[in-house]
Amino acid sequence: MSLESYDKEIFDLTQNELKRQCDHLEMIASENFTYPEVMEVMGSILTNKYAEGYPGKRYYGGCEFVDEIEQIAIDRCKKLFGCEFANVQPNSGSQANQGVYGALLNPGDKILGMDLSHGGHLTHGAKVSSSGKMYESFFYGVELDGRINYDKVLEIAKVVRPKMIVCGASAYARQIDFAKFRAIADEVGAYLFADVAHIAGLVVAGEHNDPFPHCDVVSSTTHKTLRGPRGGIIMTNNEEFAKKINSSIFPGIQGGPLMHVIAAKAVGFKHNLSDEWRVYAKQVKANAKKLGEVMLSRGYDLVSGGTDNHLILLSLLNKPFSGKDADIALGNSGITVNKNTVPGEIRSPFVTSGVRIGSPALTARGMKEAEFELIANKIADVLDDINNTALQAKVKAELKELASKFIIYNKAMF
Repeated sequence: MSLESYDKEIFDLTQNELKRQCDHLEMIASENFTYPEVMEVMGSILTNKYAEGYPGKRYYGGCEFVDEIEQIAIDRCKKLFGCEFANVQPNSGSQANQGVYGALLNPGDKILGMDLSHGGHLTHGAKVSSSGKMYESFFYGVELDGRINYDKVLEIAKVVRPKMIVCGASAYARQIDFAKFRAIADEVGAYLFADVAHIAGLVVAGEHNDPFPHCDVVSSTTHKTLRGPRGGIIMTNNEEFAKKINSSIFPGIQGGPLMHVIAAKAVGFKHNLSDEWRVYAKQVKANAKKLGEVMLSRGYDLVSGGTDNHLILLSLLNKPFSGKDADIALGNSGITVNKNTVPGEIRSPFVTSGVRIGSPALTARGMKEAEFELIANKIADVLDDINNTALQAKVKAELKELASKFIIYNKAMF
């Protein structure tokens, strides 16, 4: 029996979401459109299989085929990142990070991560997350120019003397210098852990600095710029750390791995290893750059003045409206973004003075610089007259027409 026949309520909502994704312009920097074949295997027979443990060492029988699948995912991940070890079982980037901490730290150990309000992630020590509750967390941030000051990071590290330094961000538009972080970590005797969830797709295409060989451990999500299924991974070149990471994930924080998602990760990695992937990643950067150039030309400030990766961070500190206002107005115009804090923030995290805008999802639809120039001007038009609901409706109709020329999915697929 089909979903439509069995549960029309859920079916209709999934179709509504399909229509939203197709008709709106998805510009949240952490979201992307994965491949139909990735979704196909996620909805496959593999969802039925328990496989606690690791390939060749399971606690359940009947794992001969899923063992092969997981090993393929591991091997492809290792090849992709140029590392000696990969754990592909984490269910998310947050769980991957939790697994790294569990492997290398003890409760109460000091960690030094990027401040959430400066572009870091919850799991980098934010007090509201388990990383900030289990460990004694300290923070570095960006200067008012929106860039990391590595000399200042070293100063903080010398005072804090952390056991681990976490580098990586969720709203940082510039390259991360892993070599400089390595030197800082060595200076204070700390582990160096890189969370590349946002930039992984650029890293593996050679479009961003590589965390290896500088970092002791690297984690990532498999969606975002990698365009795979939602999930997490952990990599290292240290054999001792590898054993601890495996134990930290299972049985430490997870039971049976999601074999249908691991298979989907393998399929996603195959895409990431292709020549076409490098073309896509280069276009992601080019589109973000064009987006930033137009917004600057229209009188909008960008944190750090531009971008080296897949996103821009729009600062509205000099505007009479907030990030939340901009988020709502652009949403009404058919453009999905997210409000975000900025350096020098004057509003609460629920309101903010910034907007984070990314290029990966629209690039996946085939859009290039010409489309991003048009879209950036539409964004500026809406924000210039933010209370004009008639204009928002007009822009929404225009962008729906644009979206119809770049089909990502069709109803027949679902």
